[in-house]
Amino acid sequence: MTANTAPLSNTVTGESADSPVIRREDPLGSIRAMAKAHNNWGRWGEDDVLGTLNFIDAAKRVEAAALVKTGEAFSLSQPFDTNGPQKGWRRRTNPVHTMTDTGVDAERGNQGFPHGFGGADDVIAMPLQCSTQWDGLGHIFDQGKAWNGRAAGDVVTSEGDLVTGIETAAAKIVTRGVLLDVGRALGPELGRNDGELPDGFAITPEHLQRTIERQGASSRVGRGDVVVIRTGQHTRVRRDGWGDYAGGSAPGLSFSTAPWLHRSEIAGIATDTWGFEVRPNEFDGAFQPLHQIAIPNLGLFLGEMWDPDGLAEACAADGRYDFLLTAAPLPITGAVGSPVNPIALR
Repeated sequence: MTANTAPLSNTVTGESADSPVIRREDPLGSIRAMAKAHNNWGRWGEDDVLGTLNFIDAAKRVEAAALVKTGEAFSLSQPFDTNGPQKGWRRRTNPVHTMTDTGVDAERGNQGFPHGFGGADDVIAMPLQCSTQWDGLGHIFDQGKAWNGRAAGDVVTSEGDLVTGIETAAAKIVTRGVLLDVGRALGPELGRNDGELPDGFAITPEHLQRTIERQGASSRVGRGDVVVIRTGQHTRVRRDGWGDYAGGSAPGLSFSTAPWLHRSEIAGIATDTWGFEVRPNEFDGAFQPLHQIAIPNLGLFLGEMWDPDGLAEACAADGRYDFLLTAAPLPITGAVGSPVNPIALR
């Protein structure tokens, strides 16, 4: 029985096992072949710093604005606090929030202000990719090359990303968003009624298409859109505890989705998981091979650790899965990623 005809209930990893683009015995060859076949270098000129954000134009934003019908607003961000998912891998820690002035200081009059004036102030220390965030174009390299074929060492140095720093995207990510609630759409086929994909489940192009068909016309995906994938893993860990959410097994996109990501001409894609793609990865000994295609070769913006649960409930209730999305990164000069508080307006 081939992978494309096997019932979903017979496999945890979806339909990717026999994919012709996943040659498990040759991971490097598979990655190189995919990068060669699906590559946007030079598409917007040799000096380009925006990658797929070039697909968002004024007409796209006008189209997106027309989607606001009720004025409902949903934050798609996880909290930024010490109770977050990070466990210290590669020095990624949870945010540390400290008060430098408090109401206690004001009550006691020891702040040095005149006439009873008082105030509070605070500071936060955190890795830029510790919670809901965008991966910038300087975050991942392929064979020593950064986005648009530049030498990685010419792009990111100890001074930061000198070319494609996240500040270049500060005003760009306002567009049509589309929620693909894959967890809810595929649940019945997996014998699940909780709307959650199991860890290790590889989402293939067929799964994405099936989700679009089941959700209806408002789920069509087109040029300049940002796609938000709900796997249900975030729902699960918020209920059961973070566990190995940060870097452990997870549902996510299969390596075989790279051609879909390329031909769909989306501006960005975000998931409710730590690492966007399925984990364990589909090649033995590999580390995040879909990142290796998507960021340096496609120039595609990837969002991770988003929380689409509230939005998903609203979309399921009225059958509308598209919305105006604003998801601006902080313009941190030279950063290769940024925290973000994405807002979906319906």
